[in-house]
This record gives sequence, structure tokens and C-alpha cells, in this order.
Amino acid sequence: MKIDAFAHVLLPNFYNKMLEINPDIPKKIPFINNDVLTNMKKRRETMTAGVKQIISYVNVNPEDYTDREKSYELCKEANNELIQVIKDNSDMFYGGVAMIPMNNIEGAIDIIENQVIPNKELYGIQIFTRALGKSISDEEYLKVFEYADKYNLTIWMHPVFDNRKPDNNIVFSWEYELSQAMMEIVNAGILKKYPNLKIIVHHAGAMIPFFAGRVKYILGEEKEKDFKKFYVDTSILGNPKALDLAADYFGVNHLIFGTDAPLGIPPAGATKEIIDAINNMNITSKEKENILKNNIINIL
Repeated sequence: MKIDAFAHVLLPNFYNKMLEINPDIPKKIPFINNDVLTNMKKRRETMTAGVKQIISYVNVNPEDYTDREKSYELCKEANNELIQVIKDNSDMFYGGVAMIPMNNIEGAIDIIENQVIPNKELYGIQIFTRALGKSISDEEYLKVFEYADKYNLTIWMHPVFDNRKPDNNIVFSWEYELSQAMMEIVNAGILKKYPNLKIIVHHAGAMIPFFAGRVKYILGEEKEKDFKKFYVDTSILGNPKALDLAADYFGVNHLIFGTDAPLGIPPAGATKEIIDAINNMNITSKEKENILKNNIINIL
């Protein structure tokens, strides 16, 4: 069995409630118009044999559309729906990642303590590179990191666009946003303040491995050490040489099989291409096995 640690869903009850709040969401976020996100029968038909997924919601975040109390309720309901789908499809799903309301930090902590901790189906929480127009490292959000550290929960970090920029695009912009958020987390001292934090960064750590020299010589060796504390997934649609670079920078044990399924390559994602890329990396068979399964088990 292989464990895909970064796969997405947009479950129907939650999605329909979000559409009631804002019917234009599918126009604003066109890549979510994929039935494999919402329809578990179609999901089953497209699953790659021998792979189980850890699922998280694609970025339709309640705090962007409604007030703090409604966001809190929507997140709780979405997480309950996620738990039930995992229970009903345990042959497809290894577990899930909880949604939290970033406009209601007290509600986010309540979800961590009373929904994530008691449910074996949930392994951690998902955050985004920005929330409510602010960096995820903003002081307002520090309690989320504090409680993840306190309870030894894994954090999944997904990119969102910075809406101040006029040229956002799905090819390059998210990689910049991930890189910037990693630097902001490091500069804020969050990984030193909360030494038990385990943050899985989407898209192989984005720009960081390629710009390792700039990180080291401009930010300094102490901050470079913090960059290497991040875990990163393999979701770059193939490219074994880029994965070799990520493994070399973060360490093979910090590289985790993740595909972004069913996004990336329509209709069901790039699972085959990413497995092929891992198998073509310049590492040992045991290290490939660790990336495909054991690393995420050790983290969780």
C-alpha cells in the first residue's frame, strides 16, 4: 500500500451550503469544477490500485465568505462529513485533515480539542499560506501553531492566491506563495517557539530547494536550519530531478508521497505520473518505499 498524504475533496453537503452563501464560487475557483472532488462513486472509479489517500478540503474556506460563528459551524459540519466519508470508504481513505475557521481562532481551538483529538480518522489540521488577507504567520494565528504543537498534530499547508497581486496564475503563483509563507514562518520564529511542529508543505517545498544558496547566504545558517524542519510532498506533476533536489535539501525522510488528486491532470490527478517520478529518483529502493508510505506513518 502507498499512502497519498495530500489529496482533496469537496464533499457535497458542505459544498451545497457554501453555494447557498455564494453561488459564484465555481466561477471564482474554476479548478474545483471536478466531479471527482464531490462524488465518491466517481472517485472510486478513478482511484489508483494500491493507493490510499489522506483527504483534505480543497480551498473553499468559510472565513472568506461568512462571519465567525457561521464559519465555525460550517467547519464543524464539514469535518463531520469528512469523518463519515472516511468511515464509509476505508478502503480508499487512510484518514483526513480537519478544516478550521481562521476568522474564529477560539472556534479553531475548539475544533482541535473536541473534534480532531477524539476522532482517529483525523490526523491534523489544514492551514493556508494566507488567511483573511494576512500572512499565516501573523500573530493573530499563533494559537493555531501553539495547539498543534501542544497536541502533536500535523499541519498541512496549502497555498492560496494573494489577492493584492494582479497576475495570479495556477502555474507559478502558488509556488511563490508557499515559499513566502515558509519564509514568514521561519522569520517569525514559529518553528523555534514550537519545536514539536510538523508542517507538511504542498508542492515539494516550492522554490526553496532551487534557491537553497540564497536561503543560506541571505537569511543565514540559523534560519536555514528552520527551513529544513518542514516536511514536503511530491505534488509537482512528475519531474524526478526536482524531487531529488527536494529530497537532498529537506532530507529523504521529510519527503512524503502526495499527489493533489484529483487535481493537476484531469480528470483524476497525477497519481501515476508522480509514482513514476518517485520510482525514477536517484535514491535507494528503501528510500522510495519510505517516501511512498513509511515517512507519513512515522510523522502521524
